[in-house]
Amino acid sequence: MKTFLQLREAMKKGMPPGDHVFDTKMKGVKIMIHKVKNKFSLYIDNEKLDDYNSLSAAKSAGMAYVKQAKQ
Repeated sequence: MKTFLQLREAMKKGMPPGDHVFDTKMKGVKIMIHKVKNKFSLYIDNEKLDDYNSLSAAKSAGMAYVKQAKQ
């Protein structure tokens, strides 16, 4: 039987769906934003966090999340 860690690693292969719009690394955490239809999807370390209506809202939410989590 596969462990949770093995399943999680298998899901990380490749890029998430949609057009790659923005990426950066902040405090060792990878932040990516992809555009899917009319929404901007925020990914932190290749895991989807949430969808936003604008690129600037997604960027600011990602930066705030990393600042809060890595204090």
